[in-house]
Amino acid sequence: MSGLVNASVTVAVVAIVIVRQFRARAIDTDRRWWLLPVILAVVALRHPGILDAHHRTESAVLLAVEVFIGLATGAGWAWTTRVWTASDGVVWTKSTKASAIVWLVGIALRVGVFALGAAFGVHQDSSALMLGLAGTLLVRAGILAWRAQSLGSASDPAPAYGDDMRSAWKERV
Repeated sequence: MSGLVNASVTVAVVAIVIVRQFRARAIDTDRRWWLLPVILAVVALRHPGILDAHHRTESAVLLAVEVFIGLATGAGWAWTTRVWTASDGVVWTKSTKASAIVWLVGIALRVGVFALGAAFGVHQDSSALMLGLAGTLLVRAGILAWRAQSLGSASDPAPAYGDDMRSAWKERV
């Protein structure tokens, strides 16, 4: 894919993901939550220009920083997302204002990495951004799936107060 197509795919995925996450949504922990991030990573890694041919070491360092920022953004986003169990046992999520701040900080850091690379004359491909986004989505989805499983789901209702307690007396029917 060309850089323009990669950038367009990245912007479209970010827009869809952000818009969807600021609305309450039920989590299905049985779904393949890892599939979209893996597809994005494969598409990013297939592109030969992910590393600058003239500055391999510098571009590899910038790529590593980009991926680290993506992983940290995903973790921050997941931990600032509100997760709760409804009365029917379904686990719901909704991003918070803190999640928006995490996104803004992540974007600012990515812009800083790009500016640093540009200052050193390192060519940075949009595949690096796509790989960072894949890391963000993978970590976020993994942490949310883990948090949701710890709360329960529709197939496994969350425990309520008094569950697994034996009664000391018989109740009248």
